[in-house]
Amino acid sequence: MKTKPDKHLINIVTLGCSKNLVDSEKLMKQFEANDLRFVHNDNSSGADTVVINTCGFIKDAKEESVDTILQFAKAKERGDIRSLYVMGCLSERYKTDLEKEINEVDQYFGTNNIQDIVRTLGYNYRQDLVGERILTTPSHYAYLKISEGCDRQCSFCAIPIMRGKHRSRPMEDIIVEARNLINQGVKELILIAQDLSYYGVDIYRKQKLPELMLQLVNIENLEWIRLHYAYPASFPREVLDIMKHHNTLCDYLDIPFQHISNPVLKKMRRGITQQQTYKLIQTIRESIPNITLRTTLMVGHPGEGPREFEELVEFVQKVRFNRLGVFAYSEEEDTYGARNFSDSIPEEIKHERMEKIMSVQREISCELNQLKVGTTLQVIIDRVENEYFIGRTEGDSPEVDNEVIIRSRNNLTVGEFYNATITGADDFDLEAVV
Repeated sequence: MKTKPDKHLINIVTLGCSKNLVDSEKLMKQFEANDLRFVHNDNSSGADTVVINTCGFIKDAKEESVDTILQFAKAKERGDIRSLYVMGCLSERYKTDLEKEINEVDQYFGTNNIQDIVRTLGYNYRQDLVGERILTTPSHYAYLKISEGCDRQCSFCAIPIMRGKHRSRPMEDIIVEARNLINQGVKELILIAQDLSYYGVDIYRKQKLPELMLQLVNIENLEWIRLHYAYPASFPREVLDIMKHHNTLCDYLDIPFQHISNPVLKKMRRGITQQQTYKLIQTIRESIPNITLRTTLMVGHPGEGPREFEELVEFVQKVRFNRLGVFAYSEEEDTYGARNFSDSIPEEIKHERMEKIMSVQREISCELNQLKVGTTLQVIIDRVENEYFIGRTEGDSPEVDNEVIIRSRNNLTVGEFYNATITGADDFDLEAVV
């Protein structure tokens, strides 16, 4: 006998990046305040209502979002769910098209419409809960979004179209949210934004990331602060001085350079040159010798010929990033690149270039990891898998970076710090004992 959907249960499905995850967590807090029951990314829950938080960044992400909407649209047709709502970046950008093509969805919302979603479902939006969230991450770490949107004009990026112009959150609101998270047991805060470097310029008329960092390091019981997505052009150098003098700030920086060839950087509209990029990396490493540098690169952007790609390979070999991700250019409607350039590089060439970059990076990562064998590092435990405890070092961000695999006779505690001696290493992971 078919089970009826639970009319008092809502399933929130989150796709895409950590910024989307924060939005879903804020929505769930509103549901909790209205005494609603909800689950997160649980398609077997029997929930009667589904809210999909979509991603629309690149081609693969858009396809995943559309496939997920179609999956739940079919579930609605079968009677497995009663109500279906869609929010987020894809919905913001393609709302009209989606309404025509997938009309099983009850209503589409954009990226800044949590208040409208709550009220459409028939409940009260609690203004006093702004900044409060239901964590979906392990309880010892959380993402802290310090701004929304972006003012940069990178040729390939549709984020300003979907998320709007850069809007910094008031510093006092960020500090209140950070304290709330620490009071819930969070020990590690991961600062996120489309552009950390620009924080404060819109509301304080100057870059305020350094001042925000100084306020955060004074919060009691906060162990680690990690910086994600700092834009390289106009990077605030004061950040490095503060990082040097405060142990709470992880010696870690995620700074997406995208490319190194001057012709490609110019077409990308990155606002930085090859010479300035190398100089910035030199400055960062001279200031923080043990820093873990993470970057993201793009291959296949219009203007990237064999010579420009070889410059990129040489860049990876020279700099030896600790962490690196790479993705292929995809033409995004209404962006500067789509309007002004031809996406003429075949997909198979883009894929080959991605494989080449990652092949080089695997060797670098393995060599850097081997240097850690025999050393003792501070590790935080994220989870337990069978007889292993899985942790991270100061140089590793959740989900995207290396992990430390620990076999221990002692019963280690998730969310606690331990000194672990590294006993082995491969391309992207370490083995250790406590």
